[in-house]
Amino acid sequence: MKPAPRGSATYRSAGVDYVSLDASKRQALSQALATSALLGAHGGVAVDESRGEPAFVFSLGDRTLAFVLEGLGTKSMIATALEAHHGVAGFDSVAYDTVAAIVNDLCCVGAQPLVVNAYFATGSSDWYERADRQAALLSGWRRACEDAGATWGGGESPSLPELVSNDHIELAGSAVGMLPDGVSPILGQELAAGDEIVFVASTGLHANGASLARLVAGQLAEGYATLLPSGRAYGEALLDSAPMYAPLVQALVAEGVPLHYLSHITGHGMLKLMRPKRPFTYEIDALPEVPEVLSFLSGQADMTAFAAYSTFNMGCGFAIYCARGSGQTVVDIAQGFDLKAHVAGGVEEGPRRVMLKEIDVTYESSEMDLSPGRAA
Repeated sequence: MKPAPRGSATYRSAGVDYVSLDASKRQALSQALATSALLGAHGGVAVDESRGEPAFVFSLGDRTLAFVLEGLGTKSMIATALEAHHGVAGFDSVAYDTVAAIVNDLCCVGAQPLVVNAYFATGSSDWYERADRQAALLSGWRRACEDAGATWGGGESPSLPELVSNDHIELAGSAVGMLPDGVSPILGQELAAGDEIVFVASTGLHANGASLARLVAGQLAEGYATLLPSGRAYGEALLDSAPMYAPLVQALVAEGVPLHYLSHITGHGMLKLMRPKRPFTYEIDALPEVPEVLSFLSGQADMTAFAAYSTFNMGCGFAIYCARGSGQTVVDIAQGFDLKAHVAGGVEEGPRRVMLKEIDVTYESSEMDLSPGRAA
């Protein structure tokens, strides 16, 4: 199946072009590689194989640590619009989602989150004059840190007139995590044909796709107040918080489940299934149920299945690659965290590609490349 026609409301029409963004990322990663040796002056070693993975891994003494920086994107703008025009409070949810975006990336390498720092950028300090809004933001961030088992260390809250709109706030942050003693970082080195792929369910938009969601809202007669088939308002459904997958990963590592790769399904959607830099075919036989808000959003944007499944998570928030025969164990442990999960497919010999068999969609290797080149 081919991509959506140029006239449809794809992510590019919302101002987000992953072709350009990915090219920039590859160039940045190549430059970053040139600095790896500098860690040696402090007794550390950069794990260059982690370049391009969700989190950067490095060792210091006898500890293996991971670091990540991530942001919420434009989802806070949805919360601002809902609060201003519909009286819906949502800053606790978007704060939670920001921490989830950070920590869910961090745990992809098997790291347990230790410390999370916040970045709250506004166009004017007047944003904080609303005590209820500020309290919701801070309580949501704290609750997310508690659910992740991480200390909120601090952060930065700059006021950036003209760079950031006076009405809005940019939410982002960083985190440091640590690999348990005796556990190697999960970077796909043990991935093999025959491995099983478990999908852990998403709850909706999470932290990816908000630009397109806002574009669609502007095209609806009732905007964010538009009712979904269930009777829920479109805008409220967009603010549903993402799950925190880090505690599940910690439990899987503690139980000794043979984990060969972990993928946080965010930007690029199902393309993220072939994030491992390995020549395998990832065959998916059983897709998850698509959250109502994503089904509505992709339909209103006139997206083909090819485009929708390479833009949104479409019901899979996290993918766990494990040794043959261990998939059901992952599912059982996930259910203990009230997370829906199922064995969705497996890793097969063949060219690097993703095959979504139920909907006859195939993504080729060239459509997902975040590997850095070596700096000269």
